[in-house]
Amino acid sequence: MIAYGLTGGVGVGKSAVGALIAERGVPIVDTDVIAREVVHPGTEGFRLVVERFGPEILNTEGLLDRRALAELVFADSEKRKELEGILHPLIRGVWKRRISQCREEGARAAVVVIPLLFETGAEGQLDKVICVACTEVTQKARLRERDWDEEEISNRIAAQLSLKEKMERADYVIWNESSLDICCRQLDRIAGLTAQKAAVE
Repeated sequence: MIAYGLTGGVGVGKSAVGALIAERGVPIVDTDVIAREVVHPGTEGFRLVVERFGPEILNTEGLLDRRALAELVFADSEKRKELEGILHPLIRGVWKRRISQCREEGARAAVVVIPLLFETGAEGQLDKVICVACTEVTQKARLRERDWDEEEISNRIAAQLSLKEKMERADYVIWNESSLDICCRQLDRIAGLTAQKAAVE
């Protein structure tokens, strides 16, 4: 089995590309989903995060207010590093177990979506890395569609390696500047991720 890491900057379309891969029958492990799982009430992650950042990061239902927490840590690099120090080991443990399960089940390939893949050194745990990228103009336009203001956009982008560096370090680049059909054609060039009809032909 080939274990791929899928990464890229915020707002470049990693989720859209991940959905295209899943449609091809390739297992997808999404660390954004795992990041939510490890901070459910009652988990170690929840306890550690609330212990460090206080009850003000909880909403009225006692759940983690992800927006409030993001605003707090992306405005302060030291707090962001503290949060990452709590969550990244928990998240990595989960995705590694799930990739191992995919291997045991005989999958030809599996993809784990990790926004901070290079930042956390996860490439050493994977066979190949795919970077999704687009122009900075398109990236910022997509983030504005999320109702993010310019300060939030700048803080989020600054918290990651540049797209240029990610592209240079990746084994493959999916240029997500136009249609999903173009993305599909790019995926067809990557071993284990080809569409089923292409494999038959």
